[in-house]
Amino acid sequence: MARSVVDCPTYDRQLLLLGPKRNAILELAEIERYGRESYGDPDYVSIYGMRPAEWYAMGVRLLGRTAVECTRDALGHAIAREVATVAASASERGVLVLDPFAGSGNTLYWLLRHLPGARGEGFEVDGDVFALTQKNLATLGRDIHVQHADYRSGLAGIAAGERLVVAFIAPPWGHALHPSSGLDLRRTEPPIAEVVDLLGEHWRSNRLLVAVQVFEKVDEDSLAEVRARFAWSALRLSSLNAPGSNHGILMGTMGWRPREEALS
Repeated sequence: MARSVVDCPTYDRQLLLLGPKRNAILELAEIERYGRESYGDPDYVSIYGMRPAEWYAMGVRLLGRTAVECTRDALGHAIAREVATVAASASERGVLVLDPFAGSGNTLYWLLRHLPGARGEGFEVDGDVFALTQKNLATLGRDIHVQHADYRSGLAGIAAGERLVVAFIAPPWGHALHPSSGLDLRRTEPPIAEVVDLLGEHWRSNRLLVAVQVFEKVDEDSLAEVRARFAWSALRLSSLNAPGSNHGILMGTMGWRPREEALS
């Protein structure tokens, strides 16, 4: 007897992030199926510089929600390259890289690769995600520091000295991403503006470079609300996916403006 559609659900964002696979540890076949059925690429969830078959063979494991929420290698590399270009325009001798919603830690991995010598700190409040990420990083021997803490208490315990502070902000999108209206930055968990305000208050004596992960279609009012907090900002979109489904970053500075000639 043929299996029903119910027995063979589509491996998409709904199933892995908001459905029964959310907190399940995925098998390699499921990781590849998600990539294939959602993006036409079984290697879509490449992280830590490896294809799924490679990192899975080394013992790395992901929850369904993390497979959706993680910044895959192609995007992490693109984001880190853009951030490094702007950071190079600052005059500080050192860099502190922060990821308040670290998840898999893959964005932090790429940022530290593009900002050699930088100190990195990540925080993850979800106990299951943190436990797997800590185990994955230890298995791979990656020297990336992620703490089990919420972003407020985590950031409060960090001193930057005279470093440039680079913060990557990508809290869980959840229902903030709507199929038709796109991403509303006021509905992320927590809202983006709330996190930006905390960063500005905590490091008012430092130069700040903030990179917010966004979607190709974003609510314009919510975008304007965040951009109003910056002295300088720029929106960069990738072209890694099909038109209409690409991610990108909103970069903004607080306490300084990058030299325009350094960005050309």
